[in-house]
Formats: sequence, structure tokens, C-alpha cells
Amino acid sequence: MTLGEVLKGATDYLASRGVESPRRDAELLLARALRLSRIELYTQYDRPLTDAERAAARALVQRRGKREPLAYVLGDWDFRRLTLKTDARALVPRPETEIVVERCLALLEAIESPRVVDVGTGSGAIALAIAQERLNARVWATDSSPAALELARENAEANDLAVEFREGDLLAGLDGPFDLVVSNPPYVEAGELDALEPEVRDWEPREALVADGQTERLVHDAQRVLVGWLVLEVHEARARIVSQDLEAAGYASVAIVQDLAGRDRVVEAWWGTTQSTH
Repeated sequence: MTLGEVLKGATDYLASRGVESPRRDAELLLARALRLSRIELYTQYDRPLTDAERAAARALVQRRGKREPLAYVLGDWDFRRLTLKTDARALVPRPETEIVVERCLALLEAIESPRVVDVGTGSGAIALAIAQERLNARVWATDSSPAALELARENAEANDLAVEFREGDLLAGLDGPFDLVVSNPPYVEAGELDALEPEVRDWEPREALVADGQTERLVHDAQRVLVGWLVLEVHEARARIVSQDLEAAGYASVAIVQDLAGRDRVVEAWWGTTQSTH
């Protein structure tokens, strides 16, 4: 059986299992199994595969056919300039969260040596991206999940980045002042869970998905340690509500930022006695 035949069979199988992008996923899975680039799949299209190669490809494709997230099957995922280890200990880093990092970097631009904390860090994506792209920043990251923190530490070590990790609820155990508090808190309502794709609903950690008042509590908890910006990733349907909560709590310069798909995705606001000038 040639590589091309295996690729077609994998694509057809994934399509039959309801995978949204079967061809792309089949290419990525075969490339990983065979240790080839996606281009090499086509330059070697007519090459017969060995039994071992076919078995390696089949194992990955079958996992994806069970709707396990592609990032978990591959074991890593790209986020901005990082390649992060990914598994069921934390959510898969999303493209929309890259906008969160972009906003953080813009808000920190005029601060000489910023102090930043990422609340609910998961795989460490936000904290590590800021640490990588703003080398003079001092970055903390918290999570209530020991397993997620273990994964984040592994990613920090693999990318040779210095972040201080703390286990605990929100900002527990941290003293300010911080120039920026950022979070991608759980924001899926429990009633919305059943409507999500199986990759999210059945595989990703529920405690990192389903809202349990974390955003509302963080709005108030951040005031204890913050002289600067609070940046939150939010559910597109609740950005206005979060903005109103921030204004009611006394924050200034509240703004909503859209993601690349035009959805309200980030809410940012200033807390402190002196308004930022940047």
C-alpha cells in the first residue's frame, strides 16, 4: 500500500467520523507518524509503506477518529512563537488566545520591567508567550490544577523560559503590585456543554471549560494586587456583561477587543490610582 493510498484512506475514515478538516488532519497525522514534512508526503506519494509505518499511522488516525483533539494526538501545538506540549491535563491553546497575548504586549509596551501574572495558566501558553516576547518581564502563573501546572512547568523547561508557578485559586498567595493581570478563565456555561464539538466536550478538562464565577471573582480579586491592566478572554456573548461588571467595580478605560473572526473576545480595563498614559 502506498503512502498516497494510506493518506486517502485516512482522509476518508476521518471524514466518516465527522472530523471537520479530515484531509489536513490526515496529512498532519501521517507526517508525524512517518517523521516527514507535509510536503514530503507528496514527494513520496507513490512509495510503498512498511508494515511498521502503516501501524504507526493507523494508531494516530484511529485516536483522531475517536474525536480526540488533534493537538492531544500529536502531543504538541504551536502558539505564537512557541511549540507547547499538549495533553488532557489542560485545554488546547486556541488561536483567539493569541489576541489576548497581543493585547498584553501592547499594554505593557511603555513599562520598563513589567510584573505580570497569568491566572489559570493551563498549558502555560499566555505566560510563556509573554515571557518569550517580553524578555525583561517578570511573569508569574497560577492554576488550581496541579496537573495543569505540571504541564506548564514542562513547557517552560522545554522552551527555556523563566516563569514562577503557583498552585492556588486565582491570585491566592500572590502579593502585588502587578502591572498586568491576564486570564483566560472558564467561560462556557454548563448548559452549552452538550452543544460543543466532541473534541471539547468529551476530552478537554471540564474544570477548565465550564464557568463557575471565576471571571466575576477575578474582577474583584485583581484589585488587591493590581496597579495596571486587567485583560480577560471572554465568551463572545458576554463581553458586554463583563465590561459592565468592570465599570461597576470601578475600573477605568474599559474596552472590548475583537478576535480575527470579528467576535468580541477580549475585555481590558485599568485599575489603579493613576491612569496609564500609554
